[in-house]
Amino acid sequence: MRKTVISMTVGFSLYAGGVTLPDHFSAHFTQMITNTKKKVIKYSGKVRFSNPSLMKWDYVKPTKKEVCTNGRELTVVDHDLEQISTYLISKGFNLSEIIKKAKEHSQNIYVARYAGKSYTVKTDRKGRLQSVAYYDDLDNKVQIIFNNIKYEKGAFDMQSMTCSHPKDYDEIRG
Repeated sequence: MRKTVISMTVGFSLYAGGVTLPDHFSAHFTQMITNTKKKVIKYSGKVRFSNPSLMKWDYVKPTKKEVCTNGRELTVVDHDLEQISTYLISKGFNLSEIIKKAKEHSQNIYVARYAGKSYTVKTDRKGRLQSVAYYDDLDNKVQIIFNNIKYEKGAFDMQSMTCSHPKDYDEIRG
């Protein structure tokens, strides 16, 4: 799970190659991870992005988790395990760089090669992000589908972009 969570650290604040990404938005998401044996794990929740480095993923199903990042550090709050894990980000998924390299493959489908991996980005007719698919370092297929995207005016406040947790949760630093 850690590699999957770290791989989701992205920033959106550009227009390139026909793909429009706002500086600030919120959306519902579904993340499907398919392993090499074709077993699928499906996550869902809500995500908020504010400037290229602040993001918060609120996972609702199948477990309740919060994942927050400032671009340098990643915090995962697992409410089922009552545990907080904090990691420095050394390698991650940088959507803004992927978008810069994206070339139109077919209508509303873009392909990019970045950091030795191939990424597929799908947009709607207006060039707004709908999904991102790629293979992670464990050869799992990762697909993130965005729904109900709401473009926000101005940045989200910092408190809404940080993970919250009770003080008695166990803390792990990685």
